[in-house]
Amino acid sequence: MKRLLVLQHLEIEGPGLFNQIAKEREMDIEIIRLDLGDGLPKTNKEDLILIMGGPMGVKDIGSIKYPWLKSESDFIKSELRKKTSIIGVCLGAQLLAKAAGGDVETLNYGSPPKPLPEIGWSPVFFNQSDNDLNKFCETPFHVLHWHGDRILLPKNAELIASSKRCKEQFFKIGDFAYGLQFHIESSKEMTERWINEDKLFVNKGLGPKGQEILREEDEKFEGKTILKRKMLINKLFNLLSKK
Repeated sequence: MKRLLVLQHLEIEGPGLFNQIAKEREMDIEIIRLDLGDGLPKTNKEDLILIMGGPMGVKDIGSIKYPWLKSESDFIKSELRKKTSIIGVCLGAQLLAKAAGGDVETLNYGSPPKPLPEIGWSPVFFNQSDNDLNKFCETPFHVLHWHGDRILLPKNAELIASSKRCKEQFFKIGDFAYGLQFHIESSKEMTERWINEDKLFVNKGLGPKGQEILREEDEKFEGKTILKRKMLINKLFNLLSKK
C-alpha cells in the first residue's frame, strides 16, 4: 500500500488523523477535491482509497447540485469489483454501502419515531465475534457522531459495531473495504469549525444549546480518545495491507 487517495467533498472535512498516520507510515497522499472539479484517480492494486464526509447524501446522486456525485458512486462500484482497499467515513461509508447494493434512510428516534440527527460524542459497541478488532471491545469507545441518515447494509456486509441510536456504525465488505458512520479523523480544530459552520444541523440534533453542548463534549472526549482513534486507523491500515 503506497498511496492514500483521499476523495474529499468539502474543505472542512479533510482526512485529519488519517493524514497524520499515513505520513508516519511514509505513504504518498493525494487529495482529490471532487467538489472543486478534480478528476477521479486511476488506481493500482496497492492503493488505499479514503472517502470522506460531507453535507450531501446518497439521495443526492444524480442531483445537478452535486454533478460529480454520480461519477464518484460509479467509481466506487468499479473499485469494489477490483477489490481495491477502501475506507469510507460518514458520507463515504454511505456511498460505499450504496455502491455494494445497500441503501440509506433517514435516522429516526423517539416514540413515535421522528427524524433526529445523531450528533456528539457517545460510545460505539463492537461485536465480540470480530477477532481482528477485539481490542476495541474491552472498554466503551467514545466517538464523534455527525449524521442524519442511517445505512441499510448490503447483504455482503458484516456489521462490526453499533451505537445506541444507530445500529449500522461500522461494517466491512470482504477483507478490503470498511465503512465507519462515525468520525475518528477529527481534531479539536476540525470539530470547532464544524460547530461554527453547521449551527442549524447542530441545533436540529441537540436543541438551541447544541453548540455549547458539543464544545463541552469535545473538551471531555477529543483528547482522551485520540490514542485509541489513532490505534484504530493503524489497525485498519494494517488489515488492508494484508488483504
